[in-house]
Amino acid sequence: MLAAAVLIMAGCGGTEKAADPGIADGTYVASFTTDNPMFHVNEANQDKGILTVRDGKMTIHVSLQSKKIVNLYPGLAEDAKKEGAELLEPTTDKVVYSDGYEDEVYGFDIPVPALDEEFDVALIGTHGNWYDHKVVVSDPIEGDDIQAVISGDASGDSAAVSDIADGEHTVDVTLEGGTGRASVDSPAVIRKNGDQIIAVITWSSPYYDYMIVDGKRYEPVNTEGNSVFEIPVASFGTPLEVVADTTAMSEPHEIEYTLRFDPASIK
Repeated sequence: MLAAAVLIMAGCGGTEKAADPGIADGTYVASFTTDNPMFHVNEANQDKGILTVRDGKMTIHVSLQSKKIVNLYPGLAEDAKKEGAELLEPTTDKVVYSDGYEDEVYGFDIPVPALDEEFDVALIGTHGNWYDHKVVVSDPIEGDDIQAVISGDASGDSAAVSDIADGEHTVDVTLEGGTGRASVDSPAVIRKNGDQIIAVITWSSPYYDYMIVDGKRYEPVNTEGNSVFEIPVASFGTPLEVVADTTAMSEPHEIEYTLRFDPASIK
């Protein structure tokens, strides 16, 4: 479900590290990706958060998927456990999904030492255990409207369907999620016809028997070789969350992935 996310409480503790961010002071919509599907931005925001750059310091606010993560720490779990460690406290964020359902989740303001580079963030859940994770903040687009970026209506590197001429094109695409062993062919063929764009996604395996995009199931368009799907794409420069079912295991298994299309590569 794609939807708006509205903050109803902002700000939290935490010590920010001074840095040379390489971008001007201001507010941006940026991607926030992690190494684990259990720790991610609420689906309403499609891996996006609000990045604030001020006086050489960067902080990103992200709304998570629930209230099960109760604290974060900008560093390693072993340091978070030490006496005097400054933990990041949650905000309460309101998310509104596309079907009108509203929910309250926890959000956090996380210091960002650098863009496009992995850094450590530890988390503790309701069971009281600390876990280490790697996160990356990337692709800042000036502004503070996450949903405009998701829909392709914002300025910057995002490209909407209306920006592309009718006909066949190619675009560079990357795949995130799962075990990391799967991949998709890049560049991928895209076909524009009026208000619709279809992307041809070719997997590195013949064992994917269906994909789910925006709640709709798509079957492969081939019967031999690696699995090939034709799926709709609403915009480029923003992540597309998909589910793919694989039969390579002992039982069929649905896996969450993120497809990222590079708008600058469209030919």
